[in-house]
Formats: sequence, C-alpha cells, structure tokens
Amino acid sequence: MSFLEEFQANLDSLPVILQKKYALLRDLDKSLQDVQRQNEQRCEQEIEDIRRGIRSGNITPDTSVIRFSDEALDEQKHSIRIADEKVALAVQTYDLVDTHIQQLDQYLKKFDEELRRERENAATPRVPASGPDGHTKSGRGSEGGRGGRKKASQTTVVPAAAAATEAQTTANPTGVEIDLPVDPNEPTYCLCNQVSYGEMVACDNNDCKIEWFHFGCVGLKEKPKGKWFCPNCAATRNRRKGK
Repeated sequence: MSFLEEFQANLDSLPVILQKKYALLRDLDKSLQDVQRQNEQRCEQEIEDIRRGIRSGNITPDTSVIRFSDEALDEQKHSIRIADEKVALAVQTYDLVDTHIQQLDQYLKKFDEELRRERENAATPRVPASGPDGHTKSGRGSEGGRGGRKKASQTTVVPAAAAATEAQTTANPTGVEIDLPVDPNEPTYCLCNQVSYGEMVACDNNDCKIEWFHFGCVGLKEKPKGKWFCPNCAATRNRRKGK
C-alpha cells in the first residue's frame, strides 16, 4: 500500500469520528444550558426568599450566614463538570484533526522526495559500454577502443535517459546544438563534442581522434554499408590520394 492509499484509508474514518464527537459536544452543551438555566432560577428564587426574610425580620442580614442552598451549589458544581468535559472533548477533536494534518504533511514530504529522485534519475544520462578511454558506456559493444574495434561501420542505439533527451534529438537532427546534462567524468565524442546518445557510428580509421559520431552530426539516417570514414579522416585520405 502506497503512502497515499494509507493516508486515504485513515482519512475515510475521520468524518464519522468527527460527527460523533460534534454530536456529543452538542448534547453536553444542551445539558449545560439546562443546568445553568435551572440554577439561575433556583438562585433567583432563593435570593428573593432571603430578601423577604430580611424584611420580615426572620433572617439576620449577616453575609457570613446567608448562603445558597446545597441544591443550588450542587447544580453549579455540576455545570463546571459539564463545561470541563466539553473542553476536554473539544481538545480531543482538535488533536485528532491536527494528527491527520501532520500525517498529510509527512506524506507530502515523502511524495516530494520521490518526485525529486525521479527527476534526478531522469536527468542522469545512461552510461554506454567500454569507450576508448576506458569509461563504461552502454551501446558501444565489447569491441570498442582504438585498434580493437570492428572495422565495418558500427552503429549503436543508446537507450534514452529520458523523454526530454529524445525530444531534443528529434528537434535537432543535426545534433550540433543539443544541450544534454553531462557528467563531468563522462567522455564526449563526435564533431559536436557531446556525450553519446541516440544512434552512433564508428570511423574505420584506426587513428581517428574522435572515433564515434552521432548520425545526425555526420548526415547519416541509417547504418552505412561497408567501411565508413568521418569527414576529417575522409578529407585526409582524399588529400593523400591526390598527392
């Protein structure tokens, strides 16, 4: 179960619990109002009886002696107990909602971390099989390297690190201006001096300084037949033939 599904499962029961607590709060509030109303009426009646007693001389006007009845005092204590119970229930309800809010914050934080990791993984270029400098680069084949690679024109399709890389390659068929995220330790190739991506072809000149070229950068749309030489090596061969 994902963290979102877990939070949804916990959240489903929250409305029912809150509804029960709010109903109990309403009942307590109604009971408190009834007790307070009854106590007010009792106290008013007792105050009126005390006044009549003082006027008739049956009660001494001594404040240290005059007091409410035990029934009135019990009602006041009962009102305080109900009020305390209301406060405790309100605090419980608040804590319940606050717990779900904190849980949601934690789930959102986890979700942000997962998204960040996915973006980082998508932005990191895939590294192809052995290249001429010993670094591993996928799609190069085990025969890469000067002097030991296949002399026939070789092509490779490097799995795209992300959909963005594919979009850039399609939008820029020449391959010269593609802006790829480059690992500083990853070697670069081709006339564009970029890392390996997409389909690439190897120059059949063992002394070629670049060795690997992107199809788009050298004007290729498919794998060349027979031997293939990069523009620089081809120009050098033509000059030597002309001498």
